Amino acid sequence: MSTNELESHFSVPPVIAGERKSTSLSGKILIGITGGIAVGLSIVCYPFVAPALRKHCLPYVPATPNQIKNVLSFVKPTGGNSRLLDIGSGDGRIVIAAARAQRSLKADGVELNPWLVYYSRFAAFRHGVLGRTNFYRKDLWKFSLAPYDHIVIFGVEQMMVDLEKKVQQEASPGTTVIACRFPFPSMKVENRIDEGVDSVWVYRPVKTDGKDSFK
Repeated sequence: MSTNELESHFSVPPVIAGERKSTSLSGKILIGITGGIAVGLSIVCYPFVAPALRKHCLPYVPATPNQIKNVLSFVKPTGGNSRLLDIGSGDGRIVIAAARAQRSLKADGVELNPWLVYYSRFAAFRHGVLGRTNFYRKDLWKFSLAPYDHIVIFGVEQMMVDLEKKVQQEASPGTTVIACRFPFPSMKVENRIDEGVDSVWVYRPVKTDGKDSFK
């Protein structure tokens, strides 16, 4: 076989070479689209994943109707300036229910997930309590508990020790502290309703020898 015949035998036909260029271009386009989708998903999902990267995570688990009823049974405003705080307020249903049930109450929620904060504000507007509710996108460990008469906590078991310390340091004497699903490890319980997932424990700080403590 001559040299020309060998070159002809191993050379790439023009059509195949064009197909390779086309395939290469298509591959680049596909990679670009896939990469763009991945970046978009990362941006959307990050607010939901980020809390799990912290020491303590408050997962989004909506309160049941029975839990809301149990919580509200202990929310008794003492005057026009009564304030309630829901720690890890999720979709805002506790805050909104409290504001609807007690027109003299100002109810706030603190939540790290921005999408849940936006949804809560929309839900408050839809239920006509936007003017008596606030939803803050903040780290609960940096959010002061001092101004509130009622504090609702939907915690997880692993964080109740640290939450207990925060409440002891910041909550004012006489505050109604309502823990849902999991109790504090050492505080004395004043009252309890229900069992299992709908359990609610109630605590109240008192003044003892010039220091705040809990019954």
